Amino acid sequence: MVGLGIWYATLSALVWGGYLFSLKRYFSRFPAAVVIVAANAAAVAWYLPVVALRPADGPVVDAAVTPGALALVAFVLVASAAATVALLSAISAGDVSYVAPLGKLVPAFTLPLEVLLVGQHLDGAQVVGVGFATLAVYLANYQGTGLFAPLRRAATYRPAQLALGSAAVFGAVDVGTRVLLQGVGIRPDVWVLGYTGGVGLVLVPLAVRQWSHAEEFAPAIPTFAALGLVVAVASHAMMQAFAVLPASVVSPILNTQAIVAVVLGGVLLGEDRFALRLVAGAVAVVGISLIALG
Repeated sequence: MVGLGIWYATLSALVWGGYLFSLKRYFSRFPAAVVIVAANAAAVAWYLPVVALRPADGPVVDAAVTPGALALVAFVLVASAAATVALLSAISAGDVSYVAPLGKLVPAFTLPLEVLLVGQHLDGAQVVGVGFATLAVYLANYQGTGLFAPLRRAATYRPAQLALGSAAVFGAVDVGTRVLLQGVGIRPDVWVLGYTGGVGLVLVPLAVRQWSHAEEFAPAIPTFAALGLVVAVASHAMMQAFAVLPASVVSPILNTQAIVAVVLGGVLLGEDRFALRLVAGAVAVVGISLIALG
């Protein structure tokens, strides 16, 4: 079961990496909330027949649904919506090869939260992993200037702020997802629908306010449908992994998607400082791997 969970997490990382690249390549002209609502609606449409036609192999929820569980569901949906908008905004404002290593440092936040909230033990290798994750932030912001200039840039450059903020919020989301799937016992395929549709619904009011490209949307409907299929496949694999593995294991594997996005952004979009950002992405992968193996 553990091996299958790792396979699902790896598959999800590859597909999500392609998703990040696609956002920059095909959807930067649309507001972030509009992209998420449209893509998630398409994902629900793709995935609904999968759930409807699948033979029921257990209850939708294993345990009693308490007010605390409902509050956690609400938190995960709202926090995911906010984090996704922040990440898409960072991708629109900056290079995907720059944003991806920062936005996918989620495990550096997931692990401390699991230590604080569910009693996860932090060992030496994981401490070193967090250090590598911090180094990845430094390298991604390095421009050959002063020693502390990369840290100042990470703190003041808007795409970096958005990407790191997104990573921090997704760290909390990963822990909450683990609790919902393993503690509350929500069936993974049902949660794919609830999560994907719920995040879209949270953002509908914002998408309506941001709507200013109606004339451009109709020709892009087939592209949004394809993006929705990507979201459905990636979400299915991700929830299958969270259903059997700790968040501190799934999150590091899942966020190696940064390497996929960096490579695609550098090779296909010709973004600047590709070599250094590839190194930053590799350092981030080393860090999240140490966090996972600790």
